[in-house]
Amino acid sequence: MKQQTSIEKAKKRFMRGIYINREYSWLLFNKRVLDQATDLTNPLLERCQFLSIFGSNLDEFFMVRVGSLYNENLTDPNVKENKTGLTPAKQLEGILAVVRRQYQSRISAYIKLRGELNKAGVRILKASELTPRQSEECKSYFLAHVLPLLSMMVLDAKHPLMQFENRKHYMIYDLEREGRRMIGVMYLNPAADRLYRIGYGKKVKVVPVEELLKAFGHLAFMGYTVRGRMLMRVTRNADLDTRVDDTDVEHDFSEFMKKKVESRARLGVVRLEVDDETSPLKDFVLRLLKLDPAYCFEDPHFFDYKFMFSMGKYFPPEVAAQLRYPPFKGAIDPELADAPSLIDYISKKDVFLSYPYDSMTPVVDLLDECAKDKRVLSIKITIYRLANHSRIVDALCRACERGKQVTVVIELMARFDEENNMHFAGKLQEAGCTIIYGMENYKVHSKIISIVLKEGEDIRYITHLGTGNYNESTSKQYTDLNVITANEEIGEDAVAFFRNIAICNTDFHYKKLLVAPETLKPGIIALIDREIEKAKNGGQGHILAKMNSLTDKPIIDKLVEASCAGVQIELIIRGICCLLPGVPGKTENIRVISIVGRFLEHSRVYCFGGEEDRILYISSADLMTRNTDKRVEIAAPVLDKEIERKIYDFLQTMLADNVKARKLCPDGKYRPVETLGPALDAQNSFIKA
Repeated sequence: MKQQTSIEKAKKRFMRGIYINREYSWLLFNKRVLDQATDLTNPLLERCQFLSIFGSNLDEFFMVRVGSLYNENLTDPNVKENKTGLTPAKQLEGILAVVRRQYQSRISAYIKLRGELNKAGVRILKASELTPRQSEECKSYFLAHVLPLLSMMVLDAKHPLMQFENRKHYMIYDLEREGRRMIGVMYLNPAADRLYRIGYGKKVKVVPVEELLKAFGHLAFMGYTVRGRMLMRVTRNADLDTRVDDTDVEHDFSEFMKKKVESRARLGVVRLEVDDETSPLKDFVLRLLKLDPAYCFEDPHFFDYKFMFSMGKYFPPEVAAQLRYPPFKGAIDPELADAPSLIDYISKKDVFLSYPYDSMTPVVDLLDECAKDKRVLSIKITIYRLANHSRIVDALCRACERGKQVTVVIELMARFDEENNMHFAGKLQEAGCTIIYGMENYKVHSKIISIVLKEGEDIRYITHLGTGNYNESTSKQYTDLNVITANEEIGEDAVAFFRNIAICNTDFHYKKLLVAPETLKPGIIALIDREIEKAKNGGQGHILAKMNSLTDKPIIDKLVEASCAGVQIELIIRGICCLLPGVPGKTENIRVISIVGRFLEHSRVYCFGGEEDRILYISSADLMTRNTDKRVEIAAPVLDKEIERKIYDFLQTMLADNVKARKLCPDGKYRPVETLGPALDAQNSFIKA
């Protein structure tokens, strides 16, 4: 009852008038991810993956968002969030209450999945469930294959406490020898196999390595009596300050970022997870870390559920196939596949690609053709996140080696991808590409390729504009929209964009593109104002937008103004939404839905007006302050009317989803949409199209 009261207090605190706190809204999103782990419309192995994704999301939330608030509470404790007026301490207090409840939901979801896996033919065993024969087998395996990978020490004056690494597992022991009590610390090397399979009978039985530690870890401390033990994991603050003095022309930004990334392992602890919160060892660790008990959470099973991604390998292939989504591969338009030259094809007709329903292959093929085509003078591209084995990078290297001028703007501050990007920056530089590390203290998050060609005396352009990364792996998992065009004005804008990046100039107005931090936000607000004026003059004002998150207060306030003027506003927002829809007299003309499904909804589309005067943009930017004011982002108009219609119809299908869609209600809760007519899963309908 006490926990329920704290949850209700947190919910009320996180909402004020038409606003919802950003952090609370994100926690609601992650709860929708967790809900997919128990949604029976998903196959069993897919539900197992959603459980794992929930945990990974929560890890990053603590490292980044809780880490940021933790820092802010130390440096500026009286600063207030601009929508709900909460201080960092009040936000942290509410976050911890909500997360504590979500831990219980995760435990319940795992117990259900474990039961279903057992029925399907794979049993995940606890140490306490092992038969004597199984216990002996597991003990032999532990001594031969796990113990050699463990590092341990006994804490005393000669053995100071080891550094608890971020998101690594440790077993803490209360030890006694010759009447002397000591603390034992055991580090579990991540190289240890996560699951051990017992025997090879008809029903598969697996034992997690954590359970092996619980059963046999004490054997490492020969000569000691074990009085108690506790499995634990710490999460460290990863909110790095990456601002630099750009007047220092001698510093190497890649070396600066290497040092910053290395420092993550030593930053302060923002969460402790234990498998038994009643253990006296918990209090010892909290004192050692100087951590408030409110930041300690219990999960008696696991701290991460990544192994749930690999459960399919324990089933026969034909059984595993029935427990997953049907196989799916992105299509390639036959016209594109058969075109003798993509350059010539695009010169006559804009190309539209919708990932993952369309393959990313045409983009790679275009770059490969550009490497060979004598007409191509230069290729310029922005890179934010890349696949581990990037065909895009290989294509760029080949182009450079064949004499093309290749410029790559690679963002080294792409959180948690810094090391990967530094690796590829080195590879591209070795091939001869010109490398630019971002722009002043703005992250370059834009998704654009500029190709310049010369035919005779004429200069021509091909420009790729997209909503997602040039990442072949995520293009199969994230929904993103792409337009490749030979439009001259957009081509000239693209060339100007890269020129401005090179000289660190943000003060530039483009012919067609809206570019943050200067023109994107004013451009969006101007288009909203256009719809307001139409509504005030008796017309039909309409706004339809899709994004990952909505947090920018001036834009939220402008949408509220539009709603009050009678503009009909439909928003598809996967994650954070700081705007409460349906509030009488304020936001009653605003509808918000969220879709969490098989693919991660990642595309951003901003559409204004009706069929006769519609203006539609695709964008790399969400309507968040960090995107509109603190990043270099692009919103590109879709000029081809056929592509515009396809995107608009795509949005209409999503609005009609009554399977995966959840509507945001005026009380701040997300609820299933009303089922009117046949069931419609938008993503599934796109696969079948």
